Amino acid sequence: MSEYDAVLFDNDGVLVDPPLAGTQPDAVRAAFAAVGVDAPAPEHVERVGYGATAEAVREVCAEHGVDPDAFWTAREDHDERSQVESFDRGHRGLYDDVGALERIRHACGVVSNNHHATVEHVLDRFGLHDHFETYYGRERPMECLNYRKPETHYLDRALADLDAERALYVGDSANDVIAAGRAGMGSAFVRREHSQHTSLPEPPTHEVRDLHGVVDIVAD
Repeated sequence: MSEYDAVLFDNDGVLVDPPLAGTQPDAVRAAFAAVGVDAPAPEHVERVGYGATAEAVREVCAEHGVDPDAFWTAREDHDERSQVESFDRGHRGLYDDVGALERIRHACGVVSNNHHATVEHVLDRFGLHDHFETYYGRERPMECLNYRKPETHYLDRALADLDAERALYVGDSANDVIAAGRAGMGSAFVRREHSQHTSLPEPPTHEVRDLHGVVDIVAD
């Protein structure tokens, strides 16, 4: 019998290809342009891109004299739109091994740092809703940046939805492993091509090459 009663999956880099390198910086520059900043410094684009904090957004906006809430709304709009377009244009897709999920008999969910709307689009576009009983991405308000992994906020919500006591979280980053540990979950680190050289600050419970390896872990 499996030692787990539920399985949660990260989205980007686990179920679907990770975002293309230039997608978010382009979206951030478009958001700056929408609030009247035509040539933001590269370091400002980086600070309010991947890994942004609410404090960083407010500081950068103050330097440019723009309203942080207006900028953040534009940033979220452009970032969500650019990711949806990358899937719809075929620039990003579903990993071939996602079909392995058909063999999992446990309750499953998705927890991602990406936008909730982007996660929902992935499930819609690739017909994955039947595989997952719950899913969470980051909500739009700027303060929700504080809830991203390695914080456990969305993992905790998913675990409550599934009424799970011994869950496994499948991810491809150090933050995924850390968040799983903080939430009292097992972790399965998927060492795909993009994560071959990822250094982990703590060892995951399991390390696999693909989702077939995850299925082997949780098989009854």
